[in-house]
Amino acid sequence: MTDNRGPVVVDTDVFSAVLAPESALARRYDPILLGRPVILCFQTEAELRFGALRRGWGDRRLRQLDAEIGRAAIVHSGPQLVATYVDLRVACEQAGHALGQREHDADRWIAATALRLGIPLVSNDRIFEGAPDLRLESAHR
Repeated sequence: MTDNRGPVVVDTDVFSAVLAPESALARRYDPILLGRPVILCFQTEAELRFGALRRGWGDRRLRQLDAEIGRAAIVHSGPQLVATYVDLRVACEQAGHALGQREHDADRWIAATALRLGIPLVSNDRIFEGAPDLRLESAHR
């Protein structure tokens, strides 16, 4: 179920698809994102910028990326987010959820941001499914 009234944290996979609106993934997420304030975790911003530089994007595409990131609110790390991240990792480890594994550190920051703010996470990544207390909105469900 999608709640189109409130803000959402958007994961890297969906946000990057929105940068290429001709993509099928972007079209699938339009109904979920339309009219909602977008919030990004600092981790997502880092992943987006890394991906752009790694792929050798030119000035025009980098400016477009800056503009799109500029439309979103960015949540940076701080004591409350760190505490939420730690609680999430412990809960995931205790539940046997894969998000508790070391290789999912980046995903955990993104999920912790949604948990800390008390809003849904929009992602196409199945790693988030069933994470303790996380409200996930996905087009593949």
